[in-house]
Amino acid sequence: MYVGAVFFPLLGACLAGFLGRWLGDRASQWVTVACMALAAACGIGAFAEVALGHAPGVVPILTFIDVGGFEVSWALRYDTLSVVMVAMVTFISTLIHMYSVGYMSHDATIPRFFAYLSLFTFMMLMLVTADNLVQLFFGWEGVGLASYLLIGYWYEKDSANRAAMKAFIVNRVGDVFFMLGMALTFWTFQSVEFETIFAGVEAASRVRFLGLPALEVIGVLLFLGACGKSAQLGLHTWLPDAMEGPTPVSALIHAATMVTAGVFLMARMSPLMEYAPTALAVVTVVGASTAIFAATIGCVQNDIKRIIAYSTCSQLGYMFFAAGVGVYQAAMFHLFTHAFFKALLFLGAGSVIHAMSDEQDIRRMGGIWTKIPVTYAVMWIGSLALAGVPFFAGYYSKDMVLEVAYAAHSGVGMYAFAMGLLAAFLTAFYSWRLLILTFHGAPRADHHVMEHVHESPWVMLVPLLVLSVGAVLAGYIFYPFFVGHEQELFWNGSIHNAEHNHVLHHAHEVPAWVPLAPTVAGVAGILLAYVFYMFAPGIPARLAASFRGVYLFLLNKWYFDELYDAVFVRPARALARVLWKTGDARIIDGVPNGAAGAVVQAARGAGRIQTGRVANYAFAMIIGLVLFVSLMLFGVPR
Repeated sequence: MYVGAVFFPLLGACLAGFLGRWLGDRASQWVTVACMALAAACGIGAFAEVALGHAPGVVPILTFIDVGGFEVSWALRYDTLSVVMVAMVTFISTLIHMYSVGYMSHDATIPRFFAYLSLFTFMMLMLVTADNLVQLFFGWEGVGLASYLLIGYWYEKDSANRAAMKAFIVNRVGDVFFMLGMALTFWTFQSVEFETIFAGVEAASRVRFLGLPALEVIGVLLFLGACGKSAQLGLHTWLPDAMEGPTPVSALIHAATMVTAGVFLMARMSPLMEYAPTALAVVTVVGASTAIFAATIGCVQNDIKRIIAYSTCSQLGYMFFAAGVGVYQAAMFHLFTHAFFKALLFLGAGSVIHAMSDEQDIRRMGGIWTKIPVTYAVMWIGSLALAGVPFFAGYYSKDMVLEVAYAAHSGVGMYAFAMGLLAAFLTAFYSWRLLILTFHGAPRADHHVMEHVHESPWVMLVPLLVLSVGAVLAGYIFYPFFVGHEQELFWNGSIHNAEHNHVLHHAHEVPAWVPLAPTVAGVAGILLAYVFYMFAPGIPARLAASFRGVYLFLLNKWYFDELYDAVFVRPARALARVLWKTGDARIIDGVPNGAAGAVVQAARGAGRIQTGRVANYAFAMIIGLVLFVSLMLFGVPR
């Protein structure tokens, strides 16, 4: 069961990838769906046994590296933290695979798509079940590779190729920090095995590296690595461009795989992070800043998938500042509930795009809710959960994140609480802006497009309905286990909180207005969206004209892309051009080629002397003899 949960997706990827030509499109689809369903069954069974049955364990596979005294095993670590991720990833991925059967039914290379999708899932499962940092890094790089393949799946489009390259390169920046953190971890603990690291953390708290506490440096480096995968402020620029991939890819990246890897890493390394308070403060500030930054951008975007993508970026900020105040349980709870409603929103957006003949601009939609009522209903459910409206899944998890930030009673905690509250208001606003502009008002699409608006097939609607149930009930059902009175028994030591860290306990004792504030902020955001886009639709245009600078600043995503282009891309291209023209063409190629050319010319000159005529050779001999005699008689001093 434990092995099957991880390796069934790999089996599906291999069958579709290597045998897809013989299996055909339809068989490749259902083979991978069947393998994912088996993995989900195993994952849910493992969750029941490990998390609810309190029976953690490690399943050894083989020795991965054995060089000198350095040995790394390949084993599947099944504790509550791992099994929560395994169950969630396999379940969500199964639904996305099923949805893709309908969404990608007209694609030209269906086996390739399903092979990539299953490979993506396998790599994420390898990451979350890793028993050491090297194995985790294998999965970490694997999801980066799979995301590159899937974002650039439609490689005929230049925009898809550029987005894939951007995601790959930006993630490599974060991965450099991850590798440095891994190397420093080995230097500090002489091991990369989690058990050895966690057992030696207290002793290592006195170790210093370059005059700084080694654990603080490790914590910051690992967090910077997590910033790449989880699109935190500074390394976030790849995330909106990743929408160039097919919509099921966006759902898998945002809900269950790649972007959640960074949050999982913080929770996995919680025994170490608890001894790095400065690193945790950095995590809190960056997470809170990301939450508000992405929320402001989401308010003015017009691509339906990009709006939802920025909401992911913002929600990841919530997860990180929950981890930053030391309550990794709240971060994982929000990660868990977010998976359901974010997958629902992306797949719902895919259903809208499918109905609108591939149109993604919400300014060219409107008036379609009666034609696609099921999609409309599930988008409402997903938006209610995202906005944290009682009593949907996001209400329980987002409120808990804000409560632990307030209960931290620190400067960074209050900053996170304030930014999170403002982000909650903006999240509700842009969620209902999306709903109103997409489904309500007069139709703004071409008449030809409106004639063909239709509901998605049942193979796409069933996953949406299942995810809707999760978006409604996941928070209520799992609250006691993740952050409630049963949390200590549920996590069973897989998440570590320092003895002095009582934030989670105090979170249940905050003033009454604190848990009420996010709901008030959310309702206010919804009402403002109705005023702007239903009752007085001329207001947004007037505000955009009056505050054009602010509007363009947000529309252009705080000009991060332009800044990076000026600071990094253009100088790198200029340097590459100099190295190419001068270093490569003139020096590396020019010097050997020039010497070779000189030899060729000399050889050609010598070749001209060899005429093959005896008279020429006799004449040359006579000239040489005359010169020799002349030198002997007149040129040699006596």
